Amino acid sequence: MIDKRSSSITRRTLLGAFAATALVAAPTYSNAAGFLRGGGDIRRIRMYSGRTGERLDTIYWVEGKYIKDAVKEVNAFMRDWRSNDVISIDTRTIDIMAAAHNLMDVSEPYMLLSGYRSPATNAMLRSRSRGVAKNSLHMTGQAADLRLASRSVNQMAKAASACRAGGVGRYSGSNFVHMDCGPVRNWGR
Repeated sequence: MIDKRSSSITRRTLLGAFAATALVAAPTYSNAAGFLRGGGDIRRIRMYSGRTGERLDTIYWVEGKYIKDAVKEVNAFMRDWRSNDVISIDTRTIDIMAAAHNLMDVSEPYMLLSGYRSPATNAMLRSRSRGVAKNSLHMTGQAADLRLASRSVNQMAKAASACRAGGVGRYSGSNFVHMDCGPVRNWGR
């Protein structure tokens, strides 16, 4: 693919072409441990934000290595949309989200309800709801609240729990699942 503005192949275009080809040929390792099962040589995350209208569809890991620019895109996408603060999202959280998505075998992107939360945002949300933890992993970039229109909270939670890699909270009343890379635990219904 050629970038018409500069008549040269960009790194992003080359990675995209490689990734598209590799997605078709990527092997699946059914004996891989935990949340890496089914991960293959490529990891991809697809999300959109109802708050900002932004969409993200990126391959962030290829053949054992995180793609720095793609992870930066994920960090910016998962920012605290109220304050626009950005921090590094823990790649283990991204891996759990991607692995759970693969286990559900859906093409629909996640709707991201909450990624990173600044301490001020977390305190504001905590003052409005008993369900917000004082020391939330959202404040360290280690958690995400997600929704899929085509899957129930139970289906999403089961997929995330199958990863055995972090916390999974079911919020059926609000129709979302919390996924984090903290200690393995489950809550909610």
